[in-house]
Amino acid sequence: MITAIVLIQTAADRLAEAAQEIADLDGVDEVYSCAGDVDLIAVLRVAKHEDLADIVPGKINKVDGVLDTDTHIAFRSYSREDTEAAFSIGLED
Repeated sequence: MITAIVLIQTAADRLAEAAQEIADLDGVDEVYSCAGDVDLIAVLRVAKHEDLADIVPGKINKVDGVLDTDTHIAFRSYSREDTEAAFSIGLED
């Protein structure tokens, strides 16, 4: 599974509509509106890199109100649960 984080700039008057349209796309797991340099952050999970090529330039960039995207592909995932599990190996009762 390939995870990508897409930073999205939108037109201010289309932010909510663009967010919902993006969230409804296959391969898009989550969309967050946020403060800062970008308007939306989308989390994509797909089987192949080619799927990213279909979704980002082929669909997200064509949503009315989307002005720009910046895609980041994740190499590895870290979480508190992973860290706790690693340090608890061999400590089962």
